[in-house]
Amino acid sequence: MRSICLFLLLLPLPSLADEAKDFMAVRAAFAVGKEAGMQDALQRLQDSPLEPYTTYYRLRLHWDDKDTSAIHEFLAREEDTPVIDQFRGEWLKEMAKQKRWDEFAAEYPYLINADAELTCYALDWQRMQDEALALRAARKLWFGGDADAGSCDAIFDVAIKLGVITEQDVAQRIGNLLETGELKEAKKLVHYLPPAGRLPLAELDEASRNPQRYLGRVKLDKAGIGRRKTAMFALQRLARQAAKPAYVQWQRLGKYFLPEERQYFYSWLGYEAARQHDSRALEWYAAAGDTSLNPQQLAWRVRAALREQNWHAVWEGIGSMSVEQQNERSWRYWKARALIALGHERDAEAILMPLSREYRFYGQLAAEELGAAPAAGIVTARFVPDEPELEAMQARPEIQRTVLLYQMGLRTEAAKEWDWAMRGLDDRELLVAAEVARRNEMYDRSINAAVRTVSLHDFNLRYPAPYRDVLKASIDEHGVEEAWVYGLMRQESRFVTFAKSNVGAAGLMQIMPETARWAAHRIGLKGYRKGLIHQLDVNLRLGTYYMKSVYSRFDDNPVLASAAYNAGPTRANRWRGEVPLEGAIYAETIPFDETRDYVMKVMSNTIYYAKLFGHPSESLKQRLGVVGTNKPQQAPAHASAM
Repeated sequence: MRSICLFLLLLPLPSLADEAKDFMAVRAAFAVGKEAGMQDALQRLQDSPLEPYTTYYRLRLHWDDKDTSAIHEFLAREEDTPVIDQFRGEWLKEMAKQKRWDEFAAEYPYLINADAELTCYALDWQRMQDEALALRAARKLWFGGDADAGSCDAIFDVAIKLGVITEQDVAQRIGNLLETGELKEAKKLVHYLPPAGRLPLAELDEASRNPQRYLGRVKLDKAGIGRRKTAMFALQRLARQAAKPAYVQWQRLGKYFLPEERQYFYSWLGYEAARQHDSRALEWYAAAGDTSLNPQQLAWRVRAALREQNWHAVWEGIGSMSVEQQNERSWRYWKARALIALGHERDAEAILMPLSREYRFYGQLAAEELGAAPAAGIVTARFVPDEPELEAMQARPEIQRTVLLYQMGLRTEAAKEWDWAMRGLDDRELLVAAEVARRNEMYDRSINAAVRTVSLHDFNLRYPAPYRDVLKASIDEHGVEEAWVYGLMRQESRFVTFAKSNVGAAGLMQIMPETARWAAHRIGLKGYRKGLIHQLDVNLRLGTYYMKSVYSRFDDNPVLASAAYNAGPTRANRWRGEVPLEGAIYAETIPFDETRDYVMKVMSNTIYYAKLFGHPSESLKQRLGVVGTNKPQQAPAHASAM
């Protein structure tokens, strides 16, 4: 354990090391289901902040004991920790499976985080008290996204047999599942439909595997509703792959569908075409007529209009959204921009003023539309907590647990503890917690606390800049902007040096192994091997070189370079328009949700870091600039996997 823990726990270093060793031993024994050899470690950890975890492990190993007094004693604790709530959820599932409904009913009201399975069990229990109420709740769950939870099957069966969930409801749920490609779950529900309306399962499989081939040979001239729905599924899958061949098939098959089915297809064709930046998207949306559009379809209709710079269609499309969707930052900003373009500046200003006070991408753009300087609303002064405040925060068991778990590399558990601890804190307490996390080099947790404040802010905690001395050499070597590098690192890793993504990206710069190897070769880094990607100075050197590479390749445009760093140069280039695009429009119309959010946050972060570093800075709109038209790019094949 590193000496930084001394700040928090005020224990000698050997004690911390011994505590970590004992805890990991108990954890390992639990993982293999053996209690032998745990007793001494459990005893030594009795007064540790980690004791709730060791008690959890011990009790889980005695799950089947007839004497449940220790379990109920654990659940009755006043101590606030997510591991007790986790245990409560697991215990409730066991009670439900054993049909011990009295115990289930006694404990369920105290559960904080209920998953879909527990929600279904709760409906089973509620059905014993009030069947009609439980079945109505089951119908809501049927459409709520968790209807595929296996534990709900019994109550769904009853609701369908009694007509609370209708045949139309079943058909709609199947349609929703097919829209999202959840074929396996959709097939489970087909038997609930009347024979005349059932989808042919073998044809569904064929349509999923090769929609183009299926559509080329399907006969619809005398087809029933089941086959038409299967063909519609194939058309949607094909449109997701490429809108043009789907439209070619539609021209041949469309006449066999009912008018409302034709409008439905055009709504999906327009949506997929918009995501593929096909210029016919708005035309196909128009052909959908008055068919109901979901929020994603509504959003991409507006994005298609933005690509066309059709400001009336932008304004009209946002106006078609629900009030909740219209209140999203992006659509408030673009509605204001549309109003400006249409000559309604005062109406636009009424939207931009409150938006400009939000410290995010669209808040920054809104402020600049109103004439503010870059990052004008931020205060660079640091928040300085009093020592008694720090000591009080340090004394909280949940904070102590977070630090210990974090230092042992158990970041998932640490994050849960931290989020639990942040509930109900006021602005000042959040900043004190953020400062405690910063001093313990838990920069991701520090940011997590600092960004929650409402009125009192410390942008140095929101935008920390660790490792500047180490990074300077790489910045000087490759000539990249320090603020942009920090803006990207903050989004990539939150400054967790040992961060690793589920696709293998590693370190502060979250660089892919293949890209790291390519960059090491390009800069002449002799003796490079895969393990060096986790070494701080090497990771920074390779990552900044790759940043410089994509920046130079994309005409020194940080928007394109940021998109390329996240999604690969090939995709970033493909997303350009047939005509030059305003950088903000390019960013808004990136078809990958993750990359769209990533680019916006990197660019927004860069503005704040430039201000905090005291560097001269262009406005966000100037930095976004204009993205030129699509052109051939030469890029290493592995880079597109970033």
